[in-house]
Amino acid sequence: MPGLDFEQLVEVFYMPLYRFALSLSREPCDAADLTQQTFLLWASKGHQLREQSKVKTWLFTTLYREFLRGERKRGRECRSEEQVPDLQCLPVAASNLDGDVVVRALLDLEEIYRAPLSLFYLQEHSYNEIAEILQIPPGTVMSRISRGKAQLRKQLADGAHQSVRNREIA
Repeated sequence: MPGLDFEQLVEVFYMPLYRFALSLSREPCDAADLTQQTFLLWASKGHQLREQSKVKTWLFTTLYREFLRGERKRGRECRSEEQVPDLQCLPVAASNLDGDVVVRALLDLEEIYRAPLSLFYLQEHSYNEIAEILQIPPGTVMSRISRGKAQLRKQLADGAHQSVRNREIA
């Protein structure tokens, strides 16, 4: 993204970064804070980036590192199963219930699977970009995406059975 000024950078990357942050943090307020912190870091350190073509990767890597730093700082507080973000507040265009169900299932995955799946499917990063952002080997990325998809399929299948049962009861 050579030649982008700060405002253009925010315009292009705010929503993708926010969605990634939301998939990690599961909280709209935390996602907004992570996104803003990422842009703050860009404003203070972005000039150090030698290859301007790596802006996108730098931003996503920085956001991920900030998320991990915050998790370590919080001491990995336990989150209750009922603590699912209000998906109507999300700036993600969920035009139908199926999208809503998939997003909820994605948010229920462990972070090691949620992050690569979000980067691959929601942000359309390549395996190599994801490996660079998460600082893991590309083979690990492929494995985590595969395992994450399997867990997601299982959750969605279990959820489909549950919603059929709920409709029968009602």
